Amino acid sequence: GAVAESYRRQIRHISGLYGIPEPQDWWSLLLRLPDVMSRDEAIIELSEEEWAVVRTAVEKCIRQLMDFRRQEGKALQRKFEEKLDNIALLLKSIEPFEQSRVEKIRQRITDNLETFAGVNYDKNRLEQELIYYIEKLDINEEKQRLTNHLAYFRQTMADGHGQGKKLGFIAQEMGREINTTGSKSNEAEMQNIVVKTS
Repeated sequence: GAVAESYRRQIRHISGLYGIPEPQDWWSLLLRLPDVMSRDEAIIELSEEEWAVVRTAVEKCIRQLMDFRRQEGKALQRKFEEKLDNIALLLKSIEPFEQSRVEKIRQRITDNLETFAGVNYDKNRLEQELIYYIEKLDINEEKQRLTNHLAYFRQTMADGHGQGKKLGFIAQEMGREINTTGSKSNEAEMQNIVVKTS
């Protein structure tokens, strides 16, 4: 183009003026100089017919891209639904262990106390301490919040596209409740279920 030719003339003039050899590789040198590949020089006028062909091709590409994104979105939604169902089932499977856990804890503490022959202890105070200890291991709130998060995740997916950040936040909250349930479980079977949920 005109810009490249102008650079070439100037470089030749400077070479002759100062006795400096001309560049061996003009092409790579000129391409590095500003505005050599200016878009203004490469503007091509399209006829209405040519533009119609280009527009049709672009619109077809956009439709195909959108169709692909919808397919990927539906596949991802199915995968999420499957995971949510799995978490809900695992959460339900905790219940039998949770109910027996309290009695196991109570029995274990009582058995340990009985190993100390002749030690007198206040049974009322022991009962109070047991209640306090068992309350600290209670996971009903975590279960309720996790159930709410599962429902909220499903609702957010149903709201349509553009919900990625929100879904990521809900997933983080679900992870917190699952982790807290695991740390409070104090029961091997429950901990195994929590690991599967994670």
